[in-house]
Amino acid sequence: MMSDSDAALVARTLDGDLEAFSILMARYRDAFGRYAYHMLGNREDAQEAMQDSFVRAYRALGDCRQPDRFGAWLLRIVVNRCLTMRRRLKRRQQFSADLPDQMPAGGEAPDSFEWRDEIARALGRLRPHYREAFLLRYVEGLEYAEMSRMTGAKEAALRMRVKRAGDQLRELLRDVHAG
Repeated sequence: MMSDSDAALVARTLDGDLEAFSILMARYRDAFGRYAYHMLGNREDAQEAMQDSFVRAYRALGDCRQPDRFGAWLLRIVVNRCLTMRRRLKRRQQFSADLPDQMPAGGEAPDSFEWRDEIARALGRLRPHYREAFLLRYVEGLEYAEMSRMTGAKEAALRMRVKRAGDQLRELLRDVHAG
């Protein structure tokens, strides 16, 4: 069953086989969950985005024009949910005036948890399309051609976004790492 193609599982799901959809969810949950986590910065928001994405995918499964490319179709839903949630979270944060700044004091080297927090904060400061391209390339390990098919952006644009994201991340993390 786990070896069934995405297209076969989509067809079975459309015929009412819920087990087939649970296999599709299991197939993509971990990789797309990592993506959602990196996009949103915390586990709870990532889980909410994934649950919402799976519900939306199930409801719209009949609209999936290329069932053999279910993973790319689902990733587009996950990306859109993450972008929507980030906008909502950003609006919520704008009302909070007392966000703590946990940057290490001058010359102090951050421990691994602080460093991970700094990376997450730096990723959060990137423009969404830069962050998306960077995560698809370096966290999910996708080639530019696949990224292009998923996002609809041209490969050259994606290469530039990844380069600019890397440049910005280096700049944002330089001061933290210098200690």
